[in-house]
This record gives sequence, structure tokens and C-alpha cells, in this order.
Amino acid sequence: MNQEPLVSVIVPVYNVEAYLDQCLESILAQSYHNMEILMVDDGSTDDSGIMCDRWAERDERIRVIHQPNGGLSAARNTALDVMTGQLVTMVDSDDVLHPDFITTLLDAMRQHDADIAVGSYRPFYGDDTAFPAPAGHHDPPRAYDQREALLAILYQKGLTHSAWGRLYREELFHGIRYPVGKYYEDFAIIYPLLKKCRTVVKIDDILYGYRQRDKSILQTFSPRRADVLDLGEQLEADIVAHDQQYANSIHSRLLSAYFNILLLSHQDKTHYHKSLEDRCWKGIKRLRNKCLIDPHVRSKNKLGILASYLGRWFLCEIVGRNYQPQP
Repeated sequence: MNQEPLVSVIVPVYNVEAYLDQCLESILAQSYHNMEILMVDDGSTDDSGIMCDRWAERDERIRVIHQPNGGLSAARNTALDVMTGQLVTMVDSDDVLHPDFITTLLDAMRQHDADIAVGSYRPFYGDDTAFPAPAGHHDPPRAYDQREALLAILYQKGLTHSAWGRLYREELFHGIRYPVGKYYEDFAIIYPLLKKCRTVVKIDDILYGYRQRDKSILQTFSPRRADVLDLGEQLEADIVAHDQQYANSIHSRLLSAYFNILLLSHQDKTHYHKSLEDRCWKGIKRLRNKCLIDPHVRSKNKLGILASYLGRWFLCEIVGRNYQPQP
């Protein structure tokens, strides 16, 4: 009898026929075998859904669910509702996994009695292959308690809020689902998720290949990206009301969001997003003084603060001229 825990691998699928084979090949090549692979075809209009069914015929561990298009959150939620694993991981359907992705994270989770194990990732482009990763020195795993993990994520130092690239105990998702129809859906649940954690362990090894595409959410601007402001402001209100120990860190994270959306919206020369830019500028002015004197705020934010004192035009036109989007 297999004593290894079942790992549910959740793969939302939408119009990724060019990349789906590479993603599934990397999942099936895992050195860890006790998996159920839940592929949620979220109303694809290309051949992605057909490809999912063909893959299911090849491996009995694959289960395909077809549903009308509802977005990334809806697809993940569907899989969370039906999964049966004791552990769960999220894989975007254009990304790839290192062959030891699950094995390495599970070992670290056991070693540190952790609720979440997080690996490092490597961006890659086009048909480039993400693995094997470049050789190099890897620091030993680092264990964070609940408070340290939340501070690291909100101060953007050492941990991110991304859903992918990590292994979770499935009970963390009891009563928690991704908000449907929102960008930055992973940011929306990181606070309630981590409030249920005792320990998060971070692995320095590069275990996840994150594909960069020209038309991805990160690489294009849409006013819907302002969802991060709604989510951040709601989180700020919750934290200030109930959990003051994280107030400074959420101010730092929200300031990053204001800078990010302001500079990206200003780069969009096809439309003038006046109300959105005004909102960001107002937020920057509200938070910049307290963030400037916070010793934990990252230097990138402090440089942005100093530039903002020279005025909105200087920040947008000079600093933002070569600005690159951030997750």
C-alpha cells in the first residue's frame, strides 16, 4: 500500500495549445508519482480542451473538467472543490516543473513540519527550456513562522504571494477560495491563508519555470489591474482594524501597488487613465512619509518615495520612462 500522501496538482487551462504539452510532460515526469492531476478546461476556444482529453487517455492520474469560461480563480476553485489529495499545488498551464519539484518541496515540508513549502522560480521566454536550471550555490531552506512569512510577503522580501511554485497542506483551503473575476487573485487570499499557517519553508533551489508571454497579464496594461488596489485597500482596512502588527507592512505593499499601477497606466499612450492615476497619486502621498521612515521598507520603494517629492510629472516621466512591470 502506498504510504506517500496524495498530491493534487491543479492545472487551469485556457487557450494554451502551444504550451500545454510541455507543461503536462513536466508534471508527468515528476520523480514523485502519487498524484492526481486536475485539468480544468475553462472554456478554451482553441484545441486545449481536446488536448486535455487526449492526455487523460494516456495517464489514469489525469482528470479533466470542462466548464464555461470563468477565469483563473473559477478554474482553481472548481479543482479545489473536488480534489482528494492531502497536499495541493497550483501549476499554470504554460509553465513547467523541475522533475523533483514535488519531492523537494515535500521533503522540506516534512523536515520543518511546515504547512507551505515554497521553491524558487526561473522566468523563461518563448520555447526556451527552463530546466535544468543553471548550476550554483543554494542556501539551506529557511523556515518562517506565521508572522515572519506575512511580513516577508508584504514587505516583498524573500517571499511572494504567487499561488504557483509551492506545495500546500490541503486543509489550509478549507473555507477559502479565490475571488472570481479579479486580477491578483492570489494576493486576495494570502492573508487568510497564512493566518492558518504555523510554518512556511522556502527552498532556494529553482524548481518552477515561469513562462513570460507578450500578452500575459503582467506584460500588458488594463484598468482591471487596478484590482490590486481594491484588494490592498481592503486588506489595509482589515489589518488596521484587527491586526495592527502588520499595519506598516501592508502600507509598504500598498505603496508598491500605487507606484506600479501609476507608472504602468501612464505608459499606456492609447488611453489617459486620469481617475486611476489620480487615485494612485493620492495613495502615494498618503503613505510615503510613514513608509520613508520604516526601516523595513525595501530600497526600491524608498527611491520611488524620494522621486515623488519632486512631483508627479518627474515620477511618471523621468522615473517611469523605462519602468518594468512587477508581479
